[in-house]
Amino acid sequence: MLTGTLVNTAAIIVGSLAGLLLRWLPGKLRGSAPASAPSGRAVGACLQESMMKGVALCVLYIGLSGCLKGENTLITILSMVLGTIIGELLDLDGKMHRLGDWLQKVMEALPLSRGETPLSEGFVTASLLFCVGAMAVVGALQDGLTGDHSTLFAKALLDGISAVVFASSLGIGVIFSAAAVLVYQGAIALLASLISPFLGTAVIAEMTCVGSLLIIGLSFNMLGITKIRVMNLLPACLLPILLCRMM
Repeated sequence: MLTGTLVNTAAIIVGSLAGLLLRWLPGKLRGSAPASAPSGRAVGACLQESMMKGVALCVLYIGLSGCLKGENTLITILSMVLGTIIGELLDLDGKMHRLGDWLQKVMEALPLSRGETPLSEGFVTASLLFCVGAMAVVGALQDGLTGDHSTLFAKALLDGISAVVFASSLGIGVIFSAAAVLVYQGAIALLASLISPFLGTAVIAEMTCVGSLLIIGLSFNMLGITKIRVMNLLPACLLPILLCRMM
């Protein structure tokens, strides 16, 4: 049940180590490259963007595949409508951003944050990116409810690429964010696995369908097609538990 989370954690560690290596190498190789050589940073940025777009298309495919598991369109529609209303009223997206800003200020105030490259800056920045998002929640729910690791595998690739970039610029603090991902996503997956026997196959199918719609929204954001506040749609994932009993 934790396979997806463990792979995600490992990807962050490997990506962070690669980023730290890139951070260390320029100092060792400075002066050895010809003046006409292309900028490694520019080439890396282009490669990162292309890989992100490619993974975004894979995320879209994962979302479309999951939507086919739903059996009751009415439940899906009601879940999305009511879930969006609840999420917007609660302003989950805004609260998560404010939480991130608060954590950043708290960590910057700690003595550990002193110095040219604060360890806490890398840890907080990477942890917020890897944990605060619908993909982490929906992927962990799918992992625990159905044993489907595909969403977290795609997230692992994204996080691994991001970890390379962050570690190369923010330092070793990024690698410690792997622990935050392990605890956060692992807890969600474990909780989902505990309640799954009491939900029934129909409820799980509808939850998977609704969660997959959120994954499609995430892929659109990643492709730059639109900007959906997916965090505000998260309550929709849980509403099939109630609606399936009423209909």
